[in-house]
Amino acid sequence: QRVISDNGISNPNNLVVGQTIVITQNLPKLRDIEVNGYAFPSINMNVLRKTLPDLTYLSIFSHDARADGTLSDINDRPLINEAYRYKTAPIMVVTNRRSEGGFSSSLAHDILINDEIQNALIDNIIKELRIKNYYGLNIDFEYIYPSDKNNYNNFVSKVARSIKPLGYILITSLAPKTSANQLGLLYEAHDYPFHGRTVDRVVLMTYEWGYIYGPPEAVSPLNKVKVILDYAVTAIPSRKILMGIPNYGYDWTLPYVKGTSAKTLSNIQAVNNAFNVKSDIKYDTKSQAPYYNYYDRNKKQHVVWFEDARSIYQKLLLINQYNLAGASYWTIGRYFPQNSLVLNSLYNIIK
Repeated sequence: QRVISDNGISNPNNLVVGQTIVITQNLPKLRDIEVNGYAFPSINMNVLRKTLPDLTYLSIFSHDARADGTLSDINDRPLINEAYRYKTAPIMVVTNRRSEGGFSSSLAHDILINDEIQNALIDNIIKELRIKNYYGLNIDFEYIYPSDKNNYNNFVSKVARSIKPLGYILITSLAPKTSANQLGLLYEAHDYPFHGRTVDRVVLMTYEWGYIYGPPEAVSPLNKVKVILDYAVTAIPSRKILMGIPNYGYDWTLPYVKGTSAKTLSNIQAVNNAFNVKSDIKYDTKSQAPYYNYYDRNKKQHVVWFEDARSIYQKLLLINQYNLAGASYWTIGRYFPQNSLVLNSLYNIIK
């Protein structure tokens, strides 16, 4: 009866597809949390405005560090201005990506072994922070050679000593590790205890188990995310951790063939596609993620894994269970209204 009266529904047996129903709950919030969202400068501004009320930080991706210590330029001013309008802190993101795209181990190495280049890079970062009126910095160096682990730690320390006295916060992005000695190019140079001591926040990239060139599975399976958090909170103060949440899904053609790629789609697109192909959406309780199968016009089978309100709810509960600082979304480029509703039903968002 409450739903009927709140929505002015005259005939509850005559609802239509696409009709919006508001369900009001006066449940107490679990607590206050921080929320980060990554955005490309090309984001649709209407999508950005819809999302900014749900964010503490807007991380603008990205200024790419060059081998001479300079930075690539991006059209970030419109996003910075909008962020401040919504009392959201704009964060400058610096990466070790090549101009043609993709993270570069060799580029990171060239920077991390040369003090002169590092000093120039830090000077340019500070200049950009000041000119653009950023609130803080996110260093997102990935695929660092394991032999550069100490060099990376030294670089992050140098950045922290340079920008934190100026009033800027420092965030680093970390690969999803299950233990301190986990092997692999993505993991070894990311020293959890060091980052936990040195920076203000860490973003754990707890997604991409199911990835564009890999075999089908949930993008961010809850059972695997928990294993990462189990280790992370032993090495990093929990209230420094922003848990990564994906805002997308993948559509794989079956049978999966190594080297082939999946199609990326928004969570809304995934649901609309299931409706169009008349496929029943199933829910995997182990990974806490929705999925479905269908056949295309060429009679090829597909499987789609994505996120919905149920999977987002389960992920967001982990923030309270592990006493984390909050969440970080990659990316906010596709508006996901179900996420906003679930997020705001559980937590107050710090602005």
